[in-house]
Amino acid sequence: MTLSGHGARMSLFNRIKASFRALFPRRYAWPGLDISLPGGQHLHLVGSIHMGTQGMSPLPSGLIKRLKRADALVVEADISGHESPFAGLESDLPLAERLNDDQLAELRRVATETGVSLSMIDTLPLWQIAMVLQATQAQRLGLRGDYGIDYQLLNVARARRMPIIELEGTDSQIALLRQLPDDGLMLLDDTLTHWHTNARLLQTMIGWWLDAPPADGKLALPSTFSESLYDVLMNARNKAWRETLHALPAGEYVVAVGALHLYGEGNLPSLLK
Repeated sequence: MTLSGHGARMSLFNRIKASFRALFPRRYAWPGLDISLPGGQHLHLVGSIHMGTQGMSPLPSGLIKRLKRADALVVEADISGHESPFAGLESDLPLAERLNDDQLAELRRVATETGVSLSMIDTLPLWQIAMVLQATQAQRLGLRGDYGIDYQLLNVARARRMPIIELEGTDSQIALLRQLPDDGLMLLDDTLTHWHTNARLLQTMIGWWLDAPPADGKLALPSTFSESLYDVLMNARNKAWRETLHALPAGEYVVAVGALHLYGEGNLPSLLK
């Protein structure tokens, strides 16, 4: 057989294999799926939770094997460092001058429920207060950063000295939050409005790792964002990540992004297919 004939047969075989995978996608015991791009980038997308429970560590052996044979780990941001990205972001105005009476009362109620001191967050940007409340809620549900999926993947990659590629990085994430109108009031509003719904959603995502991942990429999820905020924090970022992933060199990649980016409306896999 000539080399050209062999190449043509391999090309046909690869097309058949890709068609088979599309018709019968492999199911994993974790929230993950495989997508191959036209440029020869083979992606294993993993639905990460940034904070996890002890039962989510160590990572599934099958996922570790996928990572070990990958050319690089791709994450939203490399969070394995110890430096804080939030230094020097304080507001000149106290909360009483940035929130109306109803908003302040609701914040005071949730802060009391979670044990967060209002005096400690009085000068923080409103978007950062939302993040503090969300992290505290997760901690109260038994989640810890050390058990987060992306944090564990980063530790494995660093131990093996694997390349780590950031889709945006912490600086870009902070810049995005700082660009939210009214100091990020809509993020704080959504956090307070959907407080209990967000707790249920966290427990659902934990179940995807401890029990079984969802079978349908278009499953209906409870809304914890307003439409305008969803466009900024989910849709726009998914579209930007699509371009970054298409620009990667050909190779095998494990791509860890927040689990909500893999499911629901405008999800990343649907944009890549």
